[in-house]
Amino acid sequence: MIQNTDFKLSVTSEIGRLRSLLIHSPDSGLGKVVPSKAQDWLFEDIVHLDTMRAGEYDYYVKLLMYFLDEQKIKGKLNAIDAPENNRRFYKPDDPDFHASGKVVEMQSLLADILKDDKIRVKLVAAVCAIESCDYRLQQRLCDTDAIELAKILISGTMDHDKMIFAPIPNLIFSRDIGIIINQHVLINKPAKKARTRETLLARYIFFNHPLFKAYTDNIIEIPETVQYFLRPGEDQSERTTLEGGDVMVVSTDHVIIGCSERTSPSGANEAIKLLFGHKVVKKVTIVKIPHKRDYMHIDTIFTQVKRNVWVLLGSLAITKAAVKEIEPIAWFVDNKLKDQPEIIQFYADKQQPHRFKSLEELLNDISQNDLHSTEPTKFIYSGNNTFPFDAREQWTDSCNLLALKEGVVLGYDRNDKTVEAFKQNGFSTIKVADLLQQLENNELNTEDIKDTLILMPSSELSRARGGFHCMSMPLLRDEI
Repeated sequence: MIQNTDFKLSVTSEIGRLRSLLIHSPDSGLGKVVPSKAQDWLFEDIVHLDTMRAGEYDYYVKLLMYFLDEQKIKGKLNAIDAPENNRRFYKPDDPDFHASGKVVEMQSLLADILKDDKIRVKLVAAVCAIESCDYRLQQRLCDTDAIELAKILISGTMDHDKMIFAPIPNLIFSRDIGIIINQHVLINKPAKKARTRETLLARYIFFNHPLFKAYTDNIIEIPETVQYFLRPGEDQSERTTLEGGDVMVVSTDHVIIGCSERTSPSGANEAIKLLFGHKVVKKVTIVKIPHKRDYMHIDTIFTQVKRNVWVLLGSLAITKAAVKEIEPIAWFVDNKLKDQPEIIQFYADKQQPHRFKSLEELLNDISQNDLHSTEPTKFIYSGNNTFPFDAREQWTDSCNLLALKEGVVLGYDRNDKTVEAFKQNGFSTIKVADLLQQLENNELNTEDIKDTLILMPSSELSRARGGFHCMSMPLLRDEI
């Protein structure tokens, strides 16, 4: 049973020192994504699982441990990396699993609650209903050991290689199943069928695991609109959907919600009503971005680095000025302005909503007025704002960074031009393997690291179209 005697939920910013988070390490289901189903399962490509696990995600887990739960890894790094240990520190069903109460593994939480017979029967019945399992399979799953059953419900595989239903490979993007806003849990409502089981598992965990017992009354679920079932046909455009990559807690009183390919206006509308109704925040800003796979969520086009520093995609950052004199043919071609975000801020006290002209204007307002920065706001652009590198590197998550603390962020090593932009703005860069050795050898400690972009290996993880912001659900951050 995952335990943390001083467990708390509180996230009031994107950059406060990270103290605990929820993750899910790549499981065997990722290695079963086939080309014919990749896009249905929201993948652009198939991945090499062992490389993703041992060559990339393994570094992520170890780095998190040094920052969040150092006593469980300090002095053990060389032993963990020894070939005879087969690098299984990150695998939740392995005897050498870290079992941290601060770097919390979702599969472990699921296994914990499945030890309760009543919960196991109910959850298995719910999964079998949405996956159209036959009765005998349902009974067999009910009789399965909790640890093994957790693996099956996530990977879709039993008896090591027999697939009984589809995997849920997107579970590694733990941000999307829910978001902590102050001391509340907002459980999300996915846009795609491939993620339905993820939300079901998350709902059972948040409502039933002892870690979250003190916060049960603070769990908020997004409902469907009234009488949604009367809508004609199979129209998906009006569905109520909201995913965590479209939600950012930028200050104690302020949340940003994106309307995107994955979060509908109806979902954003319901979230605003719930957040104001429960007095969670005082203002919500809606950022409507183009419904394109390129962008997917708002955290694919911007994330926060410091109180006064943001990384973002330049082509969506500033509203293009209208051209006074244009060629006649311009009236017949697509207007580039249609790709610019629409940004409106709403207030709990019902004052008139405020419209921002651009992302830069919004982010500057957050830095200066919400976070009271005493320095000018700075923007670091994807690909150093140079075509075609801006678009190429945004595709491989140059804007999707996770802050371990203010000014210390994780990003992919493949985004060379974005790395250059960080250096030009006064940041140091370091490869994660080098940083881990320095931390292990007492050449450096996490408190001393400042204004640094930590470069993570990225050949396989980047194929999944998500960065480290996506692969994290912060549970506790220090206030800033």
